[in-house]
Amino acid sequence: MNYRHAFHAGNHGDCLKHALLVALIEALRRKDAPFAVADLHAGRGRYDLAGEEAARTGEWRSGIGRLLGDPPPALADYVALVRRLGLYPGSPAIARALLRPQDRLMLNEKHPEEYAALAAWADGDRRITLRCGDAYALRGVVPPAGLRRGLILFDPPYESPDEHDRVAAALHAAHRAAPTFMLAVWYPVKHLAPVRALRDALRGLPKRVDAALHLRPPFDPARLNGSGLLVVNAPWRYDEQARAILEALALRLAEDPGAGIHLEAGHD
Repeated sequence: MNYRHAFHAGNHGDCLKHALLVALIEALRRKDAPFAVADLHAGRGRYDLAGEEAARTGEWRSGIGRLLGDPPPALADYVALVRRLGLYPGSPAIARALLRPQDRLMLNEKHPEEYAALAAWADGDRRITLRCGDAYALRGVVPPAGLRRGLILFDPPYESPDEHDRVAAALHAAHRAAPTFMLAVWYPVKHLAPVRALRDALRGLPKRVDAALHLRPPFDPARLNGSGLLVVNAPWRYDEQARAILEALALRLAEDPGAGIHLEAGHD
C-alpha cells in the first residue's frame, strides 16, 4: 500500500467527510445510551499541515485553509473542533473528541507505520480499541464493543481497481452484522462510472443519504474532481444537515463554474 494521507490531510475531501462525520456523531450524542464508532481505515489520527508531506502538495490550502477564518454556520461545529484540537484532526481525532465516558472507539489501520503512529496518539485511552489488519476482515470487529448503536466508517484509499466492489460487499456484510448501526463510506469522484456502480450496489440498504461535492465537472478520471459520503441508516433530518453542509462547502471551496452538489435520499 503506497497511500499516505499526510499528503492530502485537510483537503476538500477531508472537509466534506469530517463536517458530515461531526453531524453524524452529534446525532448519536442526543441519546444518553452509549455508542461505538468504528473507523476501519484510521490512518495516524492527526496530521501536521506544516509538515513535509502536507507542504509538498499544499492541498489543505484549498480545503480547510479556506474555512478557518469565518466559516459559514453549517460548518461552524466542524471548524471549531479543528481549531480546538490543533494540527489537522483525522477521523479518529474527531470521533475521540466527541466521545463521552460511556462511549467507545475502535480504530483499525493496515499499514504498520501508520498504525504505530496511531497507537502513540491513542496513548492508552481506555475508550479506544486498536487493531492492525485488513479492514475487510469484519468478523470480530463489527459490531464494535458489543453495543447496539453507533457508526462504522469505511474510508479506503481506492488504490485497488476492485475497491468499489469490495466496499459495497463490506457494507452489505456490516449491515447484516450490525443492522442498527449507521454505516458511512467516503468515496472519490473522478468520473461518474464507478460512483454510479457503487450507488447502485448499495440501493438495497435502508435510509440512505448520499452527499457529494463536485468542485468541477466529474469527467476527468485523472483528477480528484470531488468526493462524497454515502450513509446507511442515516439519522432523522440528516439529509437537511447534509444539504446545508454541501452548499456551504461549495460556496467556499468551488472555483469551477461546473461545480455542484449531489444529494440523494433513499429508504429501501
